[in-house]
Amino acid sequence: MDLIADILLAAGALGAGFYCYVLSRRLKRFNDLEKGVGGAVAVLSSQVDDLNKSLHHAQSISNGSSKALEQLTGRAETVAQRLELMMASMHDLPETASAKATQETQVAASETRGPEESDALAEAYEAEAQEPAEATTDEEKPAGLMFVRHNRNQSRVA
Repeated sequence: MDLIADILLAAGALGAGFYCYVLSRRLKRFNDLEKGVGGAVAVLSSQVDDLNKSLHHAQSISNGSSKALEQLTGRAETVAQRLELMMASMHDLPETASAKATQETQVAASETRGPEESDALAEAYEAEAQEPAEATTDEEKPAGLMFVRHNRNQSRVA
């Protein structure tokens, strides 16, 4: 009876050894850096590193773009305020004075042109000045403010 138990015990030990050998080979293939899951993990790890670098680069570019956009927006707001003031001051001028100021600015702008062009423009302005100014009716004049400045902080939802 002891002999049969020893034979069965030896057979079980050989079977367990063979099973461990098979599992060892499978585990080596599984962790192989070229073909197995280990290789896939290594490739995915390198891709994650590349994506992180790309993300940081894109964030730095977007931060630079947003700063430039904020500067341009600030400049545009200051120019808009100046234009609003200019438009408001133009409503205070009488018609003849505003026409004269417009002609003076156009003549000043024409000084950068050639002599033939500035002579032709000067003749056209003189012809305009000699024509009687047409009477404007109440329908043609703008009523009220032309530009209304809105407060941006009121439009945001808190």
